[in-house]
Amino acid sequence: MTSGAGRRVLCAMSGGVDSSVSAALLKEQGYEVIGAMMRFWPDEKRVDTFDSCCSPDAAYEARRVADQVGVPFYLLDYREQFRQHIMEPFIEEYRAGRTPNPCVNCNTKVKFDELVKKARMLGCDYVATGHYVKRLDTERGVEFHRGDDPRKDQTYFLWGTPREALPYILFPVGTLEKPQVRALAADHGLLTAQKPESQNICFVPGTVREFVAEYVPQARGQIREIHTGEVVGEHLGTQFYTLGQKKGLGLFRSHQVRHVVHLDPASNTVWVGDYADCLWSGLRASAANYLLPLSELPEQLEVQVRYRSTPVPARVLHADEHGFELELLDPQFAVAPGQSAVLYSGSRLLGGGLIEDHIRDLPQMGEQRVPVGV
Repeated sequence: MTSGAGRRVLCAMSGGVDSSVSAALLKEQGYEVIGAMMRFWPDEKRVDTFDSCCSPDAAYEARRVADQVGVPFYLLDYREQFRQHIMEPFIEEYRAGRTPNPCVNCNTKVKFDELVKKARMLGCDYVATGHYVKRLDTERGVEFHRGDDPRKDQTYFLWGTPREALPYILFPVGTLEKPQVRALAADHGLLTAQKPESQNICFVPGTVREFVAEYVPQARGQIREIHTGEVVGEHLGTQFYTLGQKKGLGLFRSHQVRHVVHLDPASNTVWVGDYADCLWSGLRASAANYLLPLSELPEQLEVQVRYRSTPVPARVLHADEHGFELELLDPQFAVAPGQSAVLYSGSRLLGGGLIEDHIRDLPQMGEQRVPVGV
């Protein structure tokens, strides 16, 4: 067991079992532990929002766990950062016909940026979280690797972590599996030992569709066939569709199996096609972040294009500080712009970027030809 004697760590506590056990393990290892929770919920908290993690009830439970472990606890106000970096971009991405992942933004721009800065200001040597991620200290420096529980691995959400922050982050449960974490919580008598997992987007009441509809008004438009440009249906807004979708399209010829291939808010058009039209053999990503020197990025690597998908082999065609382009050696279905393309070499997290539209020309719409991508 690693000794943390003489070192201070700010442990992010969400009121869940993983962060509770993290605080207990760090205390046992000799660290001076400070428990902290980031407050995201606004004063005018809507019903059914922030009710799992990061809620007033969760803050109460986190404080009680901190008392059980014997560490101080602080509630840190990050409401404005959460609104600016998470909630507003979430709506704007749907308005632009993209599919955002707010958990990636939350980890990148708030937890592992703002919180690390706060920890350094408080004289802490580290920030610790309950993520299922392994930190390895190697000759090359600090690396993030997949957690030992493949069902819980959360490296996908951490690709945007600033590289300079890596040495200051600890993951006490990264080498454990979920049942082991619950057993440790029970052994320590922690009140969160059997607390259920949080699944939903914390700030969204009901469904994403209902939430987005409050901010992006309905606008009737056309559904068109990707190969011919033929109008095959009508819709109430591109924000209500996602790539690959085949149900609930409301096509004029309802017997035809069609998938959403592309969303174009500029012309208010939903484009549909066959299954094969949704297969991507390559992708481009912007807003790239790398957890190693760019010169060391391997030409052959693996990429994961959604949280629950299997990584596939890919070849790097181009990469710079702004983005990268990959050839997918195993074509992927319905790769969604706005989601993350996360790069790996085996278990090691290398970085990632935000997926952009793939290269395609659309059929003519009257006298106008609309390009997708560049």
